[in-house]
Amino acid sequence: MPTSTLDALIQELKTDGRRDTLHPQIFFKTSLTALSHAMEDQVLASDDRPLIIATFQRERFYRQEAHRYRRIARQTAQVYVLAAPETDFTSRSGDYETVAFDPADPLSQEWNLIIVGHRSASCLICHERDTLHPLAKQAMDQSRQFEGIWTFDRAVVCRAAHLMLDHILRYRPELADKIATARRDFLPDQPESLVGLGPEPFAGRLLTYLQAGQYKLMKAYRSLESKEQRERLVNLITIAIRQSLDPDEVFQVATQELGQALGTCRCLIYACREGDGEVVIRHEYLGRAVASLQGQPWPLQTNPLFQTLVASHRAVELVAMDPAQTPSPLLQALIQSWDIGRWLLVPVLHQNQLIGVLELHHCGHCGSGWTPQEIALAEAIADQVGVALIQARAYAHLEDLNQQLAALDRTRDNLTAIVGHELRTPLSTVQVCLESMATEPDMPAELRQVMIETAMTDAERLRRLVQDFLMLSRLESGRVEWNPELLSLQECLDMALSNIRARQVKDKLPTVTVKLPEELPLVRVDGEWLVEVLAKLLDNACKFTESNGAVMISAQWEGRDVLHVTVADTGRGIEPDRLEAVFDRFHQEEGALRRTVGGTGLGLAIARQIIDRLGGRIWAESAGRNQGTAFHFTLPAALDS
Repeated sequence: MPTSTLDALIQELKTDGRRDTLHPQIFFKTSLTALSHAMEDQVLASDDRPLIIATFQRERFYRQEAHRYRRIARQTAQVYVLAAPETDFTSRSGDYETVAFDPADPLSQEWNLIIVGHRSASCLICHERDTLHPLAKQAMDQSRQFEGIWTFDRAVVCRAAHLMLDHILRYRPELADKIATARRDFLPDQPESLVGLGPEPFAGRLLTYLQAGQYKLMKAYRSLESKEQRERLVNLITIAIRQSLDPDEVFQVATQELGQALGTCRCLIYACREGDGEVVIRHEYLGRAVASLQGQPWPLQTNPLFQTLVASHRAVELVAMDPAQTPSPLLQALIQSWDIGRWLLVPVLHQNQLIGVLELHHCGHCGSGWTPQEIALAEAIADQVGVALIQARAYAHLEDLNQQLAALDRTRDNLTAIVGHELRTPLSTVQVCLESMATEPDMPAELRQVMIETAMTDAERLRRLVQDFLMLSRLESGRVEWNPELLSLQECLDMALSNIRARQVKDKLPTVTVKLPEELPLVRVDGEWLVEVLAKLLDNACKFTESNGAVMISAQWEGRDVLHVTVADTGRGIEPDRLEAVFDRFHQEEGALRRTVGGTGLGLAIARQIIDRLGGRIWAESAGRNQGTAFHFTLPAALDS
């Protein structure tokens, strides 16, 4: 692999035992420009006719100095200018020799100026360091850095000249005779150690001043870059927030951009609360080929770092190589499992409450920790993530409220229909019966009895409607006192069936059968409310089943502590997509104004409220219209009683 002129020169001098004569240092372009001009001005101000070799990284840099070298060429015939061509720069002989070298040649990264005269010798041999920050490169070309030497030692200068003449011969072998003359006239085999011009005190001070100025500029560039990077990332997160209220999208953008900006191995962001035991990692950025935490459970309560974060609400950093910082076995296990070398946790806060965490990992021995500027950047991003999370939650809460309002609107409409039908119809009947009896005192006794029974039936219908309203209101508001006790399911079922049997005397109802195992465990329930559930389900089954149909009641154990009860019928059935809706308040499968059976639409809603409070669950099954329906519910059994 080709080496730079600087490396080749150091190697040769090291072989000759002259390494101590070199003092490599860092130069900025401003410094090199000033030193090169000073060396060239020295040539123009003297009557010496030296050998001059100058390299330019690109043709455009050469064009800025071409007029100076035309002036220098009037004093000496031994001038060689090398550059990588970009437009019309070619190898040719003119006022001086130009050498177009391959852009891939190490010379394209060098800054070399060699002047060898009869009374003085000096040289700059430098190689560019690619350590600039992107903002510095964009802001000013003068901030580029070079590593090299500036010397007046004739022996070193002559050795550098030999190396450069060898370069020139490779590209322009036709200059062999001219180069041989240059070697003979300016590069003796045993050059004197030091002749002529040396670095005067003012030159040294000038160089120091230039270097100090460049370091100040670099510091300013780094500060500007940090601010620009912070503003760019914050703006990026802000735009993501405006474009989407989905926290997943915001988290993904934040992890990607922050991880790339800080050059971290792993960047995580997750939502959590101070009391959470663990979270599952969903948003991650990997900067290197390290293990992914995507989908992994991540401990919080048992993690000392997280607990320190909760206590301080400040960024927490851990250096895994420091045993004093990792006394916890959990931390040691996490560090080993995920190869964490340096660990940074930044809180995501809202109104001084923890709502999430931003984590950065340097894995293995990669990275040297985070600077205050980088931590400040991570904290700024955490603030934006917090805003995004709160806005997303507020939007989701608003959506829930809108859905609740829509449900309330539907409930209001259903309630209006129920009141219009279930209240007005029986009231009208009662009113007609009473008015008839009041206006016709001579009404036959048989007709009067029919009127009285009709009024009483519809009055009972009104009473049950009001009772259901009040019962559901008490259940939903939590104003019910529960008195659980050990009861037999058969006993509760007999009480519920008594009402059905009383109705069978007057109305032709479907056949009701009961199939219970001989030995059933007792259930720990409030008997009054369990009877209410069974009565509601039986009443519902009888209403929607023809008189020639059947209603079956069965029960079985599920596991050791659950009793499963089923009330099935052969009636109208329910469409599968409506099975959950039948438990809504005021739900009427046929519609409130075109029903063929009475009812408020509150019975199943009441049943669900009761079963939920008793510690069970209730659901419905049906294959569809005219295929019957089965209502199931579970209760806690008391096997040890």
